[in-house]
Amino acid sequence: MQKRALIVGLGIAGMATAIGLRRAGWAPVIIERAPERRTGGYFIGLLPDGRQAADDLGIVNYLHTRTPDSGTVWSLKRDGTRKPGLGFLDQPGRPSAVLRGDIEAALWQGITEPAPGESDIEVRYATTPVEITEGYGRVEVRLSEATTSTRYDESFDLVIGADGLRSSVRQMVFGPHERFMTNWNAMICAFQLPEQVPGFARQDSIISARSKRAAWVFALADRAPTALLTYCTKDIDAEFTDEPIERLRTVYQGMDDPAVRYVLDSLPQAADYLFDSVHQVRMPRWSQGRVMLLGDAAWCLNLYSGMGASASLKGGAELGRALRENPDDIIAAMGVWEARLRPFITRHQRTTRLKQQMLVPTNRCFAAIRSLVVDLAARARRRSVAREAIQLST
Repeated sequence: MQKRALIVGLGIAGMATAIGLRRAGWAPVIIERAPERRTGGYFIGLLPDGRQAADDLGIVNYLHTRTPDSGTVWSLKRDGTRKPGLGFLDQPGRPSAVLRGDIEAALWQGITEPAPGESDIEVRYATTPVEITEGYGRVEVRLSEATTSTRYDESFDLVIGADGLRSSVRQMVFGPHERFMTNWNAMICAFQLPEQVPGFARQDSIISARSKRAAWVFALADRAPTALLTYCTKDIDAEFTDEPIERLRTVYQGMDDPAVRYVLDSLPQAADYLFDSVHQVRMPRWSQGRVMLLGDAAWCLNLYSGMGASASLKGGAELGRALRENPDDIIAAMGVWEARLRPFITRHQRTTRLKQQMLVPTNRCFAAIRSLVVDLAARARRRSVAREAIQLST
């Protein structure tokens, strides 16, 4: 009999896991709290691990990338003047620029267009788990369907929480959020801009970074840029006591360069935005019996890492691989999966603190160090580009 898995969450982690399980011969069922699939989203740099996982899942040809083919990364000084800088796409591995919605659209195409011999993946909207109980060789789940206000019980061979940072599966099975979510005393706001910041070329990226607050504008090849505002705070709860735009205007008071002004003025017109506190999830184990977590629910690298989407894709692909290799022992497969993946996740969780300083330096000392490192790296890059141009001309 074909094994069934319940996957909670229709985001990148959930869809990647569903495709991985289907490739292992399973029949996954995805449930999603929202009444329909969400689209859009902010800038993501998809790194080589993520591209490889997309290839392993068979969706790489569906993935639309938006890496700029021209333009300059500008770092803004306090007086508003600009100098060449280094952007997110300049890091080792040369990430591809995409939107979150681009990855989800590619995964959705992979779900709805199965390969010959593969079955459809069932997706249920407006549905959440309200109780999870492990039995002998099965997991009993009570599900709630919001549209009809009905509850019903169903059993599965495996339950996978891919429902994000504040995972309901993690809370029900593993314990309260406070046990696993580390507080980084920082906030983020990400959204799509209506158009490029006035005075800059269409594919220019812009960075305005000061001690404890920064604004980034990420250029895309074929649409308007996305913006990221991020800042440090000592009181996370206080950040949610006012409307986001009012809080952000207060935080960024005194940063009067054109990029910050334009980003702040654009937020009220944004159709959708992310405004949230920054955390990492750290857990000693990602599974308990036949219930497991994947993606942000299990390890949340956070936005500073730049690896969230890549790690979720990799997690789903690797789980499918482990289940193919251990078709008759689910517990063993989960152990193999975690043993392979945990060193990768641990390494990126540790390096994220350093990456945070590049995005938003947490004090003046780090701000000065960041500025020096960026200047030196930018000069080295310009020299390298010049040498390549000379070699090509000869």
